[in-house]
Amino acid sequence: MLLISDLHLEARRPDITDALLNFLRHKAPAASQLYILGDLFEAWIGDDAPDPMADRVATALRELADSGTNIHLMHGNRDFLLGDDFAERCGARLIEEPWLLEIAGKRLALLHGDILCTRDTAYQEFRRLVRDPAWQQEFLDKPLSERQEFARQARQQSRQATTTSAAEIMDVTGSAVASLFEDLDADVVIHGHTHRPAIHDLPGDDGKAVRRRRRRVVLGDWDKSGWYGEISDSGNVTLTEFPLAVHWQEKSGQKKSGQAKPST
Repeated sequence: MLLISDLHLEARRPDITDALLNFLRHKAPAASQLYILGDLFEAWIGDDAPDPMADRVATALRELADSGTNIHLMHGNRDFLLGDDFAERCGARLIEEPWLLEIAGKRLALLHGDILCTRDTAYQEFRRLVRDPAWQQEFLDKPLSERQEFARQARQQSRQATTTSAAEIMDVTGSAVASLFEDLDADVVIHGHTHRPAIHDLPGDDGKAVRRRRRRVVLGDWDKSGWYGEISDSGNVTLTEFPLAVHWQEKSGQKKSGQAKPST
């Protein structure tokens, strides 16, 4: 079972699109499930907007789905308007967060991760606005040109906020993470969004004599390299970094040369 997030696909970064297509054709077919945990695209203004790059991605995802891999697509903070039409083109299923899995007695929660950054109050207010179904329908009813301008301004404001905000504001809040584990009774939480790939072992106690081991896995963004998470049949999660130009061996899940770098 594979997990990816935060590819932020856009026309000006064809290297990332090419890396994804390579991954989908030569690595992902070995997996029974592929979870895309948000921000597959840098921006998404509606399924009706023409985009040749998105068409290539949809075709590759459909080929993967047709080969037997189940694809699950989650909204991120950049592509929260991905709809059923695009998911159907991809052969994927749109899923809501948090998405819960039970594997080998472990309870795993999947989400994009932006909801955990509670210190960024301005963003959380914006998130509540744009996730409202009424707002989304009103936006999608606007002419394409207006939606494109909105997306341009939103990206510009996001870059400015990232530049001027303190680093800790852009990261998850410890109390929000702790509450999520407790509310979902989770053993593992997997998310992206922060672009800080790592595996964190957290202290926790479920009220029993034996201390419960809890783990938070942060998927990496695709920029200078690519990242994927992998869940084994025993419920263990690993995190792997690989060069964008890596050559995967056909249908085997192994590369022809070199080794991906695991983070532990």
